[in-house]
Amino acid sequence: MVETPTADSPAEPDISHVNPMSEKTWMGHPKQLARLFSIEMWERFGFYGMRALLVLYLTKHFLFQDHEANGLVGGYLSLVYLTPVVGGLLADRYLGSKRAVKWGAIVMAIGYFMLCFGGQQAKPYATIDGTRYEVSQAPAATTLTPNTAPQTIAVNGETLTIHGLPDGSVELLAPNGQVTRTLSADQFVAGADRSPFNTTLLLFALGLIVIGNGFFKPNISTIVGALYAPGDKRRDAGFTIFYAGINIGSILGQIACPFLANHFGWWAGFLCVSVVLLVGWATAHFDGGRLDGYGEPPTHEGPDRALLIYVLSIVSVVVFWLIFRNVMTTPEAAAGSGIWGYIVATPLLGKALLVIFLAAVIGIPIWSWKVGDTVEFQMMLAAIILVIFNVTFWALFEQAASSLTLFADRNTTLELFGFSMNAATTQQFNPIVVVLFAPVMSYLWLWLAKRGWEPSIQVKFALALMLVGLGFVVLSWSGTTANEAFRVSLWWLVLTYFLHSIAELCISPVGLSMITKLAIARVVGMMMGVWFLSISVGEYLAGAAAQAASVETVGGQVTNPELALHTYMHTFMTGGELTIGAGVVLLVISPWLKKLMHGVT
Repeated sequence: MVETPTADSPAEPDISHVNPMSEKTWMGHPKQLARLFSIEMWERFGFYGMRALLVLYLTKHFLFQDHEANGLVGGYLSLVYLTPVVGGLLADRYLGSKRAVKWGAIVMAIGYFMLCFGGQQAKPYATIDGTRYEVSQAPAATTLTPNTAPQTIAVNGETLTIHGLPDGSVELLAPNGQVTRTLSADQFVAGADRSPFNTTLLLFALGLIVIGNGFFKPNISTIVGALYAPGDKRRDAGFTIFYAGINIGSILGQIACPFLANHFGWWAGFLCVSVVLLVGWATAHFDGGRLDGYGEPPTHEGPDRALLIYVLSIVSVVVFWLIFRNVMTTPEAAAGSGIWGYIVATPLLGKALLVIFLAAVIGIPIWSWKVGDTVEFQMMLAAIILVIFNVTFWALFEQAASSLTLFADRNTTLELFGFSMNAATTQQFNPIVVVLFAPVMSYLWLWLAKRGWEPSIQVKFALALMLVGLGFVVLSWSGTTANEAFRVSLWWLVLTYFLHSIAELCISPVGLSMITKLAIARVVGMMMGVWFLSISVGEYLAGAAAQAASVETVGGQVTNPELALHTYMHTFMTGGELTIGAGVVLLVISPWLKKLMHGVT
C-alpha cells in the first residue's frame, strides 16, 4: 500500500546554521528519524493487520450479510481518510503534532482493544414463509478456515440441508438427497441473532479508531518534515525511508494478525494490534528528549485547549456510531428505481461526501477563476480534473478490503507453492509487490526521463486507471478455470494484486506532488485536503461497489459457490471495463490537460 506522507511542515526549526552532516545521524539522516520510523511502522502494523481481518470478522463472527459488512467497511475506510483533515487542523492551531500523535495512538489502542470483545458468534436462522427455523452447521476447523460444511434446518422433525441455486432460489434436501421443497429468494430470508451490546461495542470501537487515526495520520509526517531545514536535500530521501516503515508495518501486520486470529481466536488478532499501538505510543512518549523542539504546540495566549479537545474527540464517537448504524441499516435501492432511487437510498455519509466533494470540485475552479490569473485558473482546473479521476482509482483499488477478500475466502483455492493460507493474508500481496517493485519503477522513470520519454503526470494517472481495471478484467477471466468446487487458482488473485500494485506506484507517489505543483500557493493546504477528500470519496464508493458484488449468505456461508463465483466475475468485469474506459478518456484528454498545466510534468 503506497501512502505518500506530506513533506511540508507549517513550522520547521531554523537549523540552517548547522552543518547537517556534522550532527549525529541515522543512515545519514537526523537520528530522530529512526524513532519516527518505528512509531509509524507500528501504527501501520495495526491499521493493516486489523484491515485484513475486518470484513471476515463481520461476516464470519457477527454473521452480517455482505451488503451490511461491505457498507460498514467502506464507511470506516472513508472516514479514516476524512478525519485527518480535522486532526491536522487541530494540531496546527492548538495541540502541536507531537501531542496529536500520542493522543491518536492511545485512542486507537483503546479502539482496537474494544474489538477483542465480540462475544459469542452470532446464531444463524432462516425465515421460511414467515416461520423462523434455527440453522445448524458444523464449526470450521479454525477461525479463518472457509466453512464448507452443509447447513441444515429441522422442519417437522426432519433435518433438511440448505442448498442454494444459481438463480438465488433455495432447495431443501432430505437426508437421501431428494428435493423436498424449492423456495424463491423472497420465501427464504437468512438472518442472525447477535448481541446488541457487542454490536454496539464494535461500532464504538471503529469510531475510536477513526478518531485516533485523524489525530495520528497527518501529524507524524509533519514531525518528519520538521527534522529538515528548508533546502535540506536529504528531505526526499528521508521520507523515502519513512515510507518504507509503512510497508514493513503493513506486511508484518497482515502476517501476524491473521495468524493469531486463526489459531487463537479473533480477540488475539485485535489484542496484538492494540499492544503494538501502545508500543508506538510509548516510543513517542518516552523519547528521552530526543523529539524536543519538534511538533511542539503553537505559541498563543490563553488557556491550553488540549483537555477540551481530548474530551470532545471522545464524545464525538457517538456521531461515528450513528454514521455506522446508518451505513449498515440503509436499505438498498429498489430495482428499477434508477439513479434518483440510488441517491435517495444512499446513506447520510454518502450524501454528505457527495455534496462536499461537488462543492469543492465546482467551487474551487470558480474561485480560482475570480482571484487568480489565467495560468493559475487553468492549472487549478487541471488539478481538480485529476482529483476526480483519483476517486475512480481508489473506488476499484480498495476492493482489497472487502470483495477481493471475500472472493479469496469463497472462490479461490487458497494455496500457493503447495502451502495453504487464509483469505486475510492475501491482502499482503499488495505491500510485498510495492516493496519489491518500487525501486524498479523508480529506476524505470529515471531511465525514461534521461531519454525524454517519462510519462507526464496525467499519463501516469491514466496508466494507473487502466492497470487497476485490467487487474479486475483478468480476474473475471479466471471463472472459466474454476474447479468442481467453483474455486479458481489463487495465482489469478496474485496477478490481480500485482497489476493493482504497479498501478498504485503510478498514481499514489505523484498525487500529493501534483497538488503542490498545480495549486495556487495560498491554498495548497486546502487542496491537500481536497486530495484526501477524493480518497475518502473513493473509499466510500469502494464499499458501494463491493455491495454490488454482495452474495446472500446463511450463517456467513454462501449456499451456492457457483452463484457466488458468477456474481464476482460479473461485478469484476463491469468495474474493470468502466475503469479502463476512464483511463482511456484521461489519456485522450491528456494533450488538453498538458496545455492547462503549463509545463508541469
